[in-house]
Amino acid sequence: MKARTRFAPSPTGYMHIGNLRTALYEYLIAKSSGGSFILRIEDTDQKRYVEGATEIIYNTLKTVGMNWDEGPDVGGAYGPYIQSERLPLYQEYAHKLVELGGAHYCFCAKTEADEQKSEELNIKFKDPCKRLPLEEAKKRVAAGEPYVIRQNINRKGKSLFHDVVYGDIEIDYDELDEGVLLKSDGFPTYNFANVIDDHLMAITHVVRGNEYISSTPKYNLIYEAFGWTPPIYVHVAQVMKDAQHKLSKRNGDASFQDLVAKGYLPAAILNYIALLGWNPGTEQEIFSLAELEQVFDAERLNKSPAIFDINKLRWMNGCYIRALPFAEFHKLACREYDKFITRDINREALSKVLQPRIETLNDIAETAAFIEQRPDFSPELFNNKKMKTDPEIAAKALALAYPALEKLDDWTNEGLFECLKQVAAENGMKNGQVLYPVRVALTGLETTPGGASEVAEVLGKEETLHRLKS
Repeated sequence: MKARTRFAPSPTGYMHIGNLRTALYEYLIAKSSGGSFILRIEDTDQKRYVEGATEIIYNTLKTVGMNWDEGPDVGGAYGPYIQSERLPLYQEYAHKLVELGGAHYCFCAKTEADEQKSEELNIKFKDPCKRLPLEEAKKRVAAGEPYVIRQNINRKGKSLFHDVVYGDIEIDYDELDEGVLLKSDGFPTYNFANVIDDHLMAITHVVRGNEYISSTPKYNLIYEAFGWTPPIYVHVAQVMKDAQHKLSKRNGDASFQDLVAKGYLPAAILNYIALLGWNPGTEQEIFSLAELEQVFDAERLNKSPAIFDINKLRWMNGCYIRALPFAEFHKLACREYDKFITRDINREALSKVLQPRIETLNDIAETAAFIEQRPDFSPELFNNKKMKTDPEIAAKALALAYPALEKLDDWTNEGLFECLKQVAAENGMKNGQVLYPVRVALTGLETTPGGASEVAEVLGKEETLHRLKS
């Protein structure tokens, strides 16, 4: 079966990692079956709407390569794809559901319902309007009396449904509340609009967080009342920041945009979140989106929550950085250089030094800070047992290296390295006794990206000689 899946985010801000993962699983279910991936904007909660958030959704999906087959901007046979443009449909079907006995008109003030309910004590609102004869309720509606449409839960016993991840699930009908489906302003609630849209858009698979499992019987009652077939349900476990706390933007946890701003590559982020709750069944961990389309199987999604491990993401991002074509990495790196380097240096040489050594693009500024300004350091830094150096040996090495480098014309890593090796050989010193002091003198650091010759090539002849002299 060719799947039709939908990603239906609310335009309320940045792209949460959990939302992006849901979108990815929906995309992969569709593409792995040769089906269609639909983008639908669920903007019926007008109070939470954030200006510009829809563009963030578009840009995020495009950035990671998850292009949609139908949506607000590309159209399709099942539009419109923005819920606020579908209000007449929801109103039509809400009134139909009343006629079918699946819902009723409620004229109670919101405060009445709120005062009677208690989630903590599992007390549901018992709507007196449910007992009104339908004809009487319709007259009150026609007279202009404010109302909402509430769902009817007329069942006893247990609801049974199947989920791809969790198998067969039973939920007692007594646990369900008769929630509002159509609000007094004519806007639908999420619980109603998504059922109507999923049916009318021929959605075959619904992927969502497992916190919606308890609401699924309510959706199924709506499908049943209309005589529709429910979709295949795929409920996914939550993404956690640790064993106790859910990953949440409200708690300051990183969104997709935050991670990109911190120097993570979009492809690496997407690869990492694919594995947050899904097991490919092999040892392979690095997947392109095209590879994921070929191997993804929703049956291999995990029931247990996934812990977001930033160190694992750093490692994976480092793999992606090292795998970039050099020209592409150099272009990204130059954007970072522009933020903190004012010197005229050999940028290509710096990129060659950094690409194998960093894990995020933001590592560049910290790793290469010495280029702009060498930090103050103590002569004690020249003490190194492994290199067999101390301040006295270092002073000798620098005094010998300076004139040799001053005469050097081949200012490349290879030419610099051979020059410094020759200084050591001609003066009865080990290579490290010359190379290490030169590197410290140029950087003011014990550990650096690249050795003495690589750093010298980056800095250029004038700055290298200046630092050696000082």
